[in-house]
Amino acid sequence: MKSLKNGKDISVSVENITPLGIWLFVNGKEYFLNFETYPYFKDQTIKSIQNVELLHDFHLHWPDLDVDLEIDNFVNPEKYPLKSKIPAKKSCK
Repeated sequence: MKSLKNGKDISVSVENITPLGIWLFVNGKEYFLNFETYPYFKDQTIKSIQNVELLHDFHLHWPDLDVDLEIDNFVNPEKYPLKSKIPAKKSCK
């Protein structure tokens, strides 16, 4: 499914941001990026998370955050054993 926004094809969109992570819709498929695995999204603004681009049909780029991920990271995580060393911040209650 492709949507049109200002006459441009939209192949990627942020569908939801929850306390646990981000739901992405990319080329007709849904992906969940949890904040434990992808901590660099945790304390960012909604605007910066929603500003995502799909490049070459497999590469996601968040220009405001300087974050780049390939869709294959979500489909085959076992192929990518390296994890972010950014510690997940714990919220105070």
